[in-house]
Amino acid sequence: MYIETDRMVIRDFTMDDLNDLHDIFGDIETMKNCEPAYTIDKTADFLQKFCIDRKGAVAAVHKETSKVIGYILFNDFDDGVYEIGWIYNKTYWRKGYAFESCKAVVDYAFDSMNAHKLFAEAIDGIKSVNLMKKLGMKLEGIQRSQVKDNFGNWADLYFYGILAEDRQ
Repeated sequence: MYIETDRMVIRDFTMDDLNDLHDIFGDIETMKNCEPAYTIDKTADFLQKFCIDRKGAVAAVHKETSKVIGYILFNDFDDGVYEIGWIYNKTYWRKGYAFESCKAVVDYAFDSMNAHKLFAEAIDGIKSVNLMKKLGMKLEGIQRSQVKDNFGNWADLYFYGILAEDRQ
């Protein structure tokens, strides 16, 4: 995958992205609604096995700095159905980068890959849910007290999805 937007390049990951990805996955605050922060070794293993070998995610690269500032999960779930998710470097939060790059991936999935559906899930009922809505996704369900957060507290799991027909 290779997509350019005004401020971003979305492309496949390479091992050269390790330090930038670890800036994201190694940060406790950034990972608070995902899983515990990664060690550099865990980041390297995940980068190689999931992002590169399995092609389960793409890099969101800031054009001006050439820095990977975002991880976009884009995983083939079933025939025509893809899971999308995102984690961004906290330095770049609230500046529209996640929406810009995720919107480009959503458009690419429907326009170039003939996707039927994209779905996402999150325990963050504010920032992530707001981005899902902004991307045109609709609430498909909330599983109450479904998972534990990084602090051992039970959390709701929000499911959102968008169908090809929702975009017309």
